[in-house]
Amino acid sequence: MVFANPTYLYLLLLLVPLIGWYIYKLHKSQASLQVSSSEAFQLPGTSSWKVYLRHLPFALRMLAIALLIVVLARPQSTNSWQNSSTEGIDIVMAMDISTSMLAEDLKPNRLEAAKDVAASFINGRQNDNIGLVVFAAESFTQCPLTIDHGVLLNLFKDIQPGIIQDGTAIGLGLANAVSRIKDSQAKSKVIILLTDGVNNTGEIAPVTAAEIAKTFGIRVYTIGVGTQGEAPYPIPTAFGVQYQNIPVEIDEQVLKQIASTTGGQYFRATDNSSLKEIYSEIDQLEKTKISVQEFSKKQEEYKNWALLVFALLLVEVLLRNTVLRNIP
Repeated sequence: MVFANPTYLYLLLLLVPLIGWYIYKLHKSQASLQVSSSEAFQLPGTSSWKVYLRHLPFALRMLAIALLIVVLARPQSTNSWQNSSTEGIDIVMAMDISTSMLAEDLKPNRLEAAKDVAASFINGRQNDNIGLVVFAAESFTQCPLTIDHGVLLNLFKDIQPGIIQDGTAIGLGLANAVSRIKDSQAKSKVIILLTDGVNNTGEIAPVTAAEIAKTFGIRVYTIGVGTQGEAPYPIPTAFGVQYQNIPVEIDEQVLKQIASTTGGQYFRATDNSSLKEIYSEIDQLEKTKISVQEFSKKQEEYKNWALLVFALLLVEVLLRNTVLRNIP
């Protein structure tokens, strides 16, 4: 049993002065005039049972007060326990949102496929702080590290190509992700960097950003998204959307170097199923390691205690006004 308001239990200390006052009043109520004892003339077994029970009403009242304090502390039972594992892993997802992510070699396009798979990944990491960084020619933080995955998933819906200047600044995106996680106190710090291109802008080189990540003990998993060869790319025209095949260029050498430098791994996603498998593999690689036990359901138990308080007070009133009634 646990208590929702355990500090109220300190009120039980008030029973000590109440009991002391009762003993003091009992002592003061004794007759001060001493007379000869009649003990020699008293027959065995003639003492009234009421004499032995004269303190019972007070005892019932003290017990009722004690139980009332327990009621105020709100006793609760926890009858549903579950075992879970957690290591306090913090994860920042760095996602490329350049216009090339609109290519439709993944369905419906690279960006939407990446968002869907990432959302499933987030839903499976309930114990982890997760943040989101997006980048194109520039980089900004879409969501800082948070355990509120509902907020994070809502912010995922808002990311689209074109909200920042077009380009692919892999080094800048990685450096921004590092700045968001470097001060974390978690036992394990991870960045998942997803891109479909080659670093072509930004003030920070990808390898330099990887060295910075290594300095802070951050592991980086890199994912190259795109099919082999060419991919259909939608181009708006006056006659509607036209498709043009564009070459798929992913700087795999740089992505592998980033992963190798930081102790992570590089993956290549050529379609939706391979992208799902990659996130599943990362999920397995970063499995939590510390077992904890927590309860998932609490049930209020104060009602039974409250009924017992009422019953004790009722018995006390009945005794004081019937068989144990005092005559002034």
